[in-house]
Amino acid sequence: MAALEGKTAIVTGASSGIGAATAAALAREGARVAGGARRVDELQTEIRLELDVTDRESCERFVEAVTSADASGGLDILVNNAGVYFPADTLSCTEEEWDEQVDSSLKGTFLMSKHALPHMIERGSGSVVNMSSGWGLEGGDQAVAYCAAKGGVTVMTKAMALDHGPQGIRVNAVCPGDTMTPMEEADAERRGMAWSEYVRWASDRPLRRMGEAEEIARAVLFLASDESSFVTGAALPVDGGGVAG
Repeated sequence: MAALEGKTAIVTGASSGIGAATAAALAREGARVAGGARRVDELQTEIRLELDVTDRESCERFVEAVTSADASGGLDILVNNAGVYFPADTLSCTEEEWDEQVDSSLKGTFLMSKHALPHMIERGSGSVVNMSSGWGLEGGDQAVAYCAAKGGVTVMTKAMALDHGPQGIRVNAVCPGDTMTPMEEADAERRGMAWSEYVRWASDRPLRRMGEAEEIARAVLFLASDESSFVTGAALPVDGGGVAG
């Protein structure tokens, strides 16, 4: 299959986990993928560039570099995946932890979209996929800043869909549940839980297991491609039924 042949895609936070799986999935379908991360040496994409999504100039430079390297100067797909998580409630969350979580997920999605959208508007088409979370649809324990950030991403997605649908651009969100990624491993360590204990705890959902990064990537691929040509403003849970009830 080559559903994305000739398309140029950006994936932020592409060095590991869901971002790396998404970049690989888009590339398998023929897209020319530019991966952005702070750890450039861990990127496996065709185009590998340093990116700090919380910094306006970094986002602007990244998009400019990607579009300048493209023969048509275009951009077809933006996957706003970058984000961090520190378990904490309101009392234990530090201001620095709040800022890092909200800025990486919410501000980063805003800044990357701000600089990417003009290139999509120019050609009258494009797909933006924002990485939210099941906790962007409902609350979660020890996640006050993360829930605030991802809840913002969910509603921001809907606002963007309203604003840019008339310009031919679709904007959707994917809302993963607990997924086998380095972020989850770090969460287990911070919570003082053995990995086997954490997996049992995180598997408390109808499908009785955690997700795989590739499963989330396939949902992103669907929303990024023309297979979802009449879908915009959606927040798609990919969580084994975690928010179904």
